[in-house]
Amino acid sequence: MTIAINPFIRTSSNETEARGFALYVGIDEHTASANGTSLGAIVSALRNTLEQLAPGLAAESYAAVALARAGSGGRNVDIVRTALADPRALERLSAKDDEDAAKGIVIDLQRRKVFLDGLNAELTEKEFDLLRHLVENQGISISRNELIDALWDSEDGQEVIGRTIDVHVRRLRSKIEGYEDIVRTVRGEGYRFDKHPDVLIEGI
Repeated sequence: MTIAINPFIRTSSNETEARGFALYVGIDEHTASANGTSLGAIVSALRNTLEQLAPGLAAESYAAVALARAGSGGRNVDIVRTALADPRALERLSAKDDEDAAKGIVIDLQRRKVFLDGLNAELTEKEFDLLRHLVENQGISISRNELIDALWDSEDGQEVIGRTIDVHVRRLRSKIEGYEDIVRTVRGEGYRFDKHPDVLIEGI
C-alpha cells in the first residue's frame, strides 16, 4: 500500500495556518481483497485511529474513492492524486502534456526554420528549400532532375547532378534524426513527402 500525505495549506508565511491534511492511499479493491480487507474497512480503520489520536475529530474527516478506467496503467497513488485534483499532481500532468506537445517536427515556412522536438534543427538554406519543395508537393514523387531545376539556379556556377541531391537529403535526414522517414525515397523516381502525424506545418 502506498500512502502520501499532502497538507491543504502550507505554513510558508505568518498569514497561513495548517487546517488539516490529505492522505492519499494507493490501493485498489482487488489488492485490498487479496489482503483480507476492503477499501471501506481501511477507511473505517483510519477513522478509528484518528478518533484514538484526537477524540471527537473523526467526524471532521472526509473520504472519497478515486475511480479509473479498468486496466489503466501507472501507480495507484498517482492515479488517486490526479483523480482527486491534487494541485501538485495536476501541475506534473500539465508539465508532461507541455513536454509531449513539443515532440515532433514543426516546419515554419514563413520563418524558414525547422524545429525538432522544440529545438532549431539548424538547416542550411538549400536543405530547407529541399524540404519545403517536397512539403509543398505533398504526396507527389519528385525526381532528382526536377529538384535540381527547382532549387538550383543555372547562374550559381555549380555543376549539380543527381548525387548532389542525395547528399543534401542525407544531411537533411541527419538533422531530423528520429523522423527521417518524413522524406521518403521512391525507388526509380526520387523523393516524396507524405502527410505525417509528427509533422506540423506552419505559415502555409
